[in-house]
Amino acid sequence: MSNLRWLYTVRAFRSFTTAFLTVAFPLYLAQGGYSSAKIGWTLTASGFLTGLLVIGVGIGGDTLGRRLVIIVLGVLSVVGAGLLAVTDAFWVVVLASGLGGVGRGGGAGSGGSWGPVFPAEQPLLTASVTDQNRTAAFGKISFIGVIAGAVGSLVAGLPDLLHQAGWSWSGAYHVLFALAALLSLGMVAATLPIREVKTESPTESAASPPLSPWQLTRRLALTNALNGLGFGFLGPLLTYWFYLRYHVGPAQLAVLYTLVNLVSALPYLGAARLAARWGSVRTITITRTLGLISLLAMVWTPSFWLAGMAYALRMALNSLGMPARQSFAMGVSDERYRSRVSAFSQLPSQVTAMVSPAIGGSLIDSMINIPIFGAVVFMGANVVAYWFAFRRVKPPEEQPNSVTSETRA
Repeated sequence: MSNLRWLYTVRAFRSFTTAFLTVAFPLYLAQGGYSSAKIGWTLTASGFLTGLLVIGVGIGGDTLGRRLVIIVLGVLSVVGAGLLAVTDAFWVVVLASGLGGVGRGGGAGSGGSWGPVFPAEQPLLTASVTDQNRTAAFGKISFIGVIAGAVGSLVAGLPDLLHQAGWSWSGAYHVLFALAALLSLGMVAATLPIREVKTESPTESAASPPLSPWQLTRRLALTNALNGLGFGFLGPLLTYWFYLRYHVGPAQLAVLYTLVNLVSALPYLGAARLAARWGSVRTITITRTLGLISLLAMVWTPSFWLAGMAYALRMALNSLGMPARQSFAMGVSDERYRSRVSAFSQLPSQVTAMVSPAIGGSLIDSMINIPIFGAVVFMGANVVAYWFAFRRVKPPEEQPNSVTSETRA
């Protein structure tokens, strides 16, 4: 089995797990008696730990090996989910959720394209394909992640079923976390066969990147910081917003997130064709702008399912641009520093995403739509900043007389 197939398998395990944890974790806190503000602060604290892991992956991925750090992260996820399965103690919950990246999988339809695993996964995927096939590979791995996430979202309804069968809410959620620990073991097992070749010098296609590692990281960091502020309002608080606004529980949310994942899947496979026609940066800008319009429409939707349809449309539009964005960042970076570029450009979004849940959680009782408004404002600023930062930068496959790099795995 080639590297690509194992990487796709790892993504499937991770997306399946994060899908049901993203839905269930805020509801687990709410059922445990956490106030809105405390839920926000819990997500902020666990996000801080996740940010530390991103730094470690960025440095360790380029120096020690990207395969190794994915294995370490998988083990930490096992530990984190295992702790959540046996205790409700507040500080243990915070520590365990941070180690496991609980509730920070990028949301429905993202395909697992978020968190500390990503800076190691991205370079491994890029090194396994040609420049011309890179965006298609990012689209395919996200497609697989979304399908796995669609199935995983259904599992978020398990606590409801167990509670109806007589279990306590705490015990029902502990079963869910135990399942997450087992699935994380599967992710570790799927990572072991991946082959990695250490690169001491740039490849032919990356010999003259259009931006230095520092320039690229700086521009990506600025745009990602704005995106992180928006995602911090939306991602971890969205299930809670649905819960407050429409009085729905985990079973209904599980069905919605499953449908959102399914709707978001197919557009990933069309991302490469769209990027080839419009160019990566233009594709990203147009699809994200349309997605934000759909997101804003949720404020005026009178019912849960209409709001869900608007959210599904937003995620489908994002699916058209996300592989292009991921592929673009790897395509214009030096292969030797791809983990650091990915991690340190993502780190500002991790930091800013820690701030937003606390603000949103504190304000949501008095301004219920604050998660939507906050996300639209900051993600809109991200779209504008991204366009001006990269509109003149071309990845290898979009440059005249581009050289096709050989597949390396």
